[in-house]
Amino acid sequence: MSAGQRVAWFHCFSGIAGDMTLGALVDAGADLDEVRAICGRLDVGGWALDAEEVLRNGIGGTKVHVRVEDSPVVRTAGHITALVADAGLPDRVRHRALAAFEALALAEGRLHRRPPEQVHFHEVGGIDAIIDIVGSCAALEILGVDRVEVSPVATGRGVVRAAHGLIPNPAPATVELLRDAPVYGIDVPVELTTPTGAALAATLASAWGPMPAMTVGSVGFGAGDAELDHRPNLLQVVIGTAADVAPGGQPLVQLEVNVDDATGEVLADTVAAALEAGAHDAWVTPVLMKKGRPAHTLHALVDPSLAAQVGRVFTDGTGSFGLRAISVDRWASPRQLDEVEVDGVPIRVKVGPGRVKAEYDDAVVAARHLGRPLREVLADAEQSWRQAHPDDATESVSPLSEGSVEPLHDHHHPHSHSHEHHHPDGDAG
Repeated sequence: MSAGQRVAWFHCFSGIAGDMTLGALVDAGADLDEVRAICGRLDVGGWALDAEEVLRNGIGGTKVHVRVEDSPVVRTAGHITALVADAGLPDRVRHRALAAFEALALAEGRLHRRPPEQVHFHEVGGIDAIIDIVGSCAALEILGVDRVEVSPVATGRGVVRAAHGLIPNPAPATVELLRDAPVYGIDVPVELTTPTGAALAATLASAWGPMPAMTVGSVGFGAGDAELDHRPNLLQVVIGTAADVAPGGQPLVQLEVNVDDATGEVLADTVAAALEAGAHDAWVTPVLMKKGRPAHTLHALVDPSLAAQVGRVFTDGTGSFGLRAISVDRWASPRQLDEVEVDGVPIRVKVGPGRVKAEYDDAVVAARHLGRPLREVLADAEQSWRQAHPDDATESVSPLSEGSVEPLHDHHHPHSHSHEHHHPDGDAG
């Protein structure tokens, strides 16, 4: 992050939705009339946008309302993309909004096994969702925001009602959109994070984590519909100017447990459970314990907000009486997710400075489907991306180089360490 950039940090302690995003930005100073004017360039009518001040658990925020006329229209992803592309929106508004809708189309396409452009949007294809997304992107432009960062995202539990009936909460599309993002569940039977909010977070975020170094200019709170017990149903945004500080890593916690009585199956299951619980990475190393006993150490790299949750997975899975928590920093190179096809089968690829890497799980599925060796499918996927992007080849950049620090999510181990904290009672908090 360069000093002097205008940065917005979204704090998703009660999740994120499209109307909450727009409400938070309006509350932080985006002029509602200007938002209306930009959204008015869309070739769609029958809507009105207004806002009101509300209280949620004693904290004031802004609740936006997109009021629409009843319409039976169900729009495809291609229809919405054309609608946004042809509206004459400011460049960054158009790019940001298109990225959100394209991410939604990819997620829905994966879930419904359809090409993205043929996906029929129901809830997210309504006029209110379109105004939420385009309006949020317009508000960012009005506030002059160059860069967006996002905290770990809270989700609820249970089920919610959608166009297809009852579905799990968080919705499958929400989970798909938040791949590689830090997410955690809380015991609230409400849809805290919606697909629209997840799409905005996933496509706007240049980094995930705590509030970045900045000089704070304004703060806003966007309100959700529901009144929640014991927590305000609000999305916080902090707008400011990036501070001129030395590049630092992403603060994480490395959890460790020593076990000498666990089978290989138990170790493998615990590693898999830690990853499902939100760990960025988890691995096992052989060690020699006291009295010469052969044993293993389980490790997990997690966001501080998820340390207790993943720590419980370790202690429950292994029966250990305690674990260690070590504060670490991680420097990760910038990267983005893209998708290619190998013999008609889609495979995601991770693209970073000087390298493209096919996603292993996707390649395994493709190799089995095609009856081809895995190594060939991996090579073909990476070569396919290079051929499609001949001008995007870049020189390798060290994650520690100034200006290259992007604390995104990968499977790298930490590169530095600081102090260590012992938790004999197994609480990694």
